[in-house]
Amino acid sequence: MFFVDVLETEGLGNRSYLAGGARAAVVVDPPRDIDRVIAEAARRGVRIAAVAETHVHNDYVTGGLELARLTGARYLVPAGAEVAYARVAVADGDVEPVDEDLELRALATPGHTPHHTSYVLEESGRAVAAFTGGSLLIGSVGRPDLVEPRLTEELARAQHASAHRLAGRLDDEVAVLPTHGFGSFCSSTQAGGEHSTVGAEKAANPALVQDVDTFVAGLLAGLDDVPAYYAHMAPVNAEGPAPVDLTEPRRADADEIARRLAAGEWVVDLRSRVAFAAGHVAGSFNFEVDGQLATYLAWMIPWGKPVTLLAHGAEDLARAQRELARVGIDRPAAAAVGSPADWVVDGARPASFRRAAFAELAAARHAGEDVVVVDVRRDSERADGWIEGSVHIPVHEVHRRLDEVPPGTVWVHCAGGMRAAVAASVLDAAGREVVAVDDGFAAAEEAGLPLVAPSGGRAV
Repeated sequence: MFFVDVLETEGLGNRSYLAGGARAAVVVDPPRDIDRVIAEAARRGVRIAAVAETHVHNDYVTGGLELARLTGARYLVPAGAEVAYARVAVADGDVEPVDEDLELRALATPGHTPHHTSYVLEESGRAVAAFTGGSLLIGSVGRPDLVEPRLTEELARAQHASAHRLAGRLDDEVAVLPTHGFGSFCSSTQAGGEHSTVGAEKAANPALVQDVDTFVAGLLAGLDDVPAYYAHMAPVNAEGPAPVDLTEPRRADADEIARRLAAGEWVVDLRSRVAFAAGHVAGSFNFEVDGQLATYLAWMIPWGKPVTLLAHGAEDLARAQRELARVGIDRPAAAAVGSPADWVVDGARPASFRRAAFAELAAARHAGEDVVVVDVRRDSERADGWIEGSVHIPVHEVHRRLDEVPPGTVWVHCAGGMRAAVAASVLDAAGREVVAVDDGFAAAEEAGLPLVAPSGGRAV
């Protein structure tokens, strides 16, 4: 009997897989922090015989090279990928033995990248699972615009063809096991569902129910912003990532934190947005460890800028360090644990700002207060409607567009509160009076705030 274990990397919206039999297994698209993979293999009591990459990843640093080195596994990388290290160059139709009566068959599925390759797990010659990487996702496909703008439409058409190739080669009951699509920005759209099969995708996936022209037009029209750090991931993965270093960073005292802020470095407070708003080191930014820390911090920070982490405790600090290493922010310059009272220099007081609901924003507007509303949602979210008179600056652009925020008290909102807290901390650090709206966007209409519909008229 075969098994497939899922290793979630929730902060990035990705999955890796350990699949095998009684004695040996293959790892597909491993994360940077390979200790998780090794522990799972040990729990199963299996040897890692092979490590397989579906493509050179754009959204995270792979642990595949180091995992293969440590375990002696064969490192399978698509033959079309230009990489600087020794690997087993996998071509369409190649078969890799995994365990007794268990093999991995490569299937070329270009689209997410030109060299993208899926892997079909076969037991006694029968396909039982398909590791589809960034090709066929649950209800979607991987986005085709991360390699080169001139190739986007060509790759979109290739995605359609690759989806049909998978569907045509595999029985309906075969499990579809993608790497992306669980919140990852590598997915062309965010579809629901945790599990799927080839048959389920045949019935509902746009790539399999639409003709190629309709599919490509819809796919290209729906592409969202690309996180800025993606530009650094593929080169790191092609060159060969260094082994991850998760040893504890050096601890900083209040004076050092102040010096680093004065030098223009980033000091990141990992505590909850509630705690941060109540009191924080002036000039620090709030990226909650329980939010999408790696995605948004890596998206916003100037690449290579030193970062100091502030956390309530050592556990949160270690968790954040692990998440950041996955996207190439390898070593914090320094760190501190405790509370703002420990982090501000003698004679200084923690800074703070207000949190509010949409009902309070509506009341402030009604009272004639000097209110500036900044919407930090992405373009695709705002397209569904927005608060009349609001200024739109997506959260990942706020730090570069501070001069576009009009004078007055800034009420900043997103769809739920997490990104508003990030933006509020950036505005607060810049010296603006800010109120973070910690509320679901649906409450804006309930509060009586006038909304503008996508057509440009008032929402009803």
